[in-house]
Amino acid sequence: MVDFRNIKQEHLWYIIGLIVTDGNLSRDGRHINITSKDREYLFLVRDVLGLHSIIGRKASGTVKEKKYSTLQFSDVAFYEYLKSIGLSPRKSLTLGSIAVPQKYFPDFFRGVVDGDGCISTWIHKTNGYRQWSLFIVSAAPIFIYWLKLTAEDYFKVRGRLYTSLSKGTKNPMHRLKFGKLATKVIINQTYYDGSLCLERKNLKSRRCLLDPSLMVNYGGVIGPGAATGRQD
Repeated sequence: MVDFRNIKQEHLWYIIGLIVTDGNLSRDGRHINITSKDREYLFLVRDVLGLHSIIGRKASGTVKEKKYSTLQFSDVAFYEYLKSIGLSPRKSLTLGSIAVPQKYFPDFFRGVVDGDGCISTWIHKTNGYRQWSLFIVSAAPIFIYWLKLTAEDYFKVRGRLYTSLSKGTKNPMHRLKFGKLATKVIINQTYYDGSLCLERKNLKSRRCLLDPSLMVNYGGVIGPGAATGRQD
């Protein structure tokens, strides 16, 4: 069982963000699952929660190879707590807003990024500058819209929401995207020193913050009147 007295709140809300994206509540009213392709990372999450559960393996979709690792544990109290803040079984399409304390929103957001987000980089073909973006994908329209508004309000940035429907699928996917300057503002507050996180995304966040290339506040992505120009 998760001992709320022995887990730091910033760690708890990070893991809740991870459960929102890469986890689920079983329909039996007691089991919680977290899945990841980063097996060692799940051992870290397990230890932070103070658990001793076995880390299993599972396949995904039509692929038979068990490439993903999964942490499953039984905890009725934690299960009910997660429900009380907005999670539910079969949440992929119906998830809504989550009752996250403002103080721990950066930790929750980092958990969401480590679960269903991506920090992406490429070289712009026209100007030759390195570009960065941060995006999060979700099938739950209410949740992703709530996340957009909450992130924009907390980090004082602007993002864009895109919706697409892949061929052969019934439900559209929603992608929340932040551009280069907004990405730097966000990860500077979320991937802080000593934070619990997925190491490969932490390394990419460090690269992004250290990138000195031209930073221009196109479209007021960090709010009206924000400074523009080169970041040294």
